[in-house]
Amino acid sequence: MRSQWFVIHTLSGQEQKVKESIEKRIKTEEMQDYIQEVLVPMEKVAEIRNGKKTVTSRKLYPGYVFIDIVLLDENQKVVEKPWYFIRDTQGIIGFVGGDRPTPTSLEEIETIKAQITASEDTERPKVSFEVGETVKINDGPFLNFSGVIEEIDPDKGKLRVTVNVFGRNTPVELEYWKVEKA
Repeated sequence: MRSQWFVIHTLSGQEQKVKESIEKRIKTEEMQDYIQEVLVPMEKVAEIRNGKKTVTSRKLYPGYVFIDIVLLDENQKVVEKPWYFIRDTQGIIGFVGGDRPTPTSLEEIETIKAQITASEDTERPKVSFEVGETVKINDGPFLNFSGVIEEIDPDKGKLRVTVNVFGRNTPVELEYWKVEKA
């Protein structure tokens, strides 16, 4: 029997508690042979609070926990011990797929893990911007100026904003967190 990735539906806001509960109980209930990994995909999000940049973690898939588990035998029948171990965990609604859970493809899991790794390097802004949108600058030398977004560089987390200074349009490059929607 080999392990496969499955998705567990949890109560809202209970994802981390479910993950920790499963990880704590693996040793005490001797589930090491069945459960390989438990994953709650998160990304870093930057936002401005009280004039300061703060970085928080946000769940990529709220209400879901991914688990690498031996759940199905060679005949695709549910193995009872890990099934009831998961079903008896507080905060869990059930497997996605109900009584006949379907494994998640390895490609999907690799994509999710790549998303997590990419998020560790750069934090994303909590708000998304569009070209042509008017924003108010809330940090730096152009504090309280308004401007129009001309260009967005999501890789660097920067915006090119045209600001009217002394009657002339001036392009300014700013980080996402230095502006807010006007």
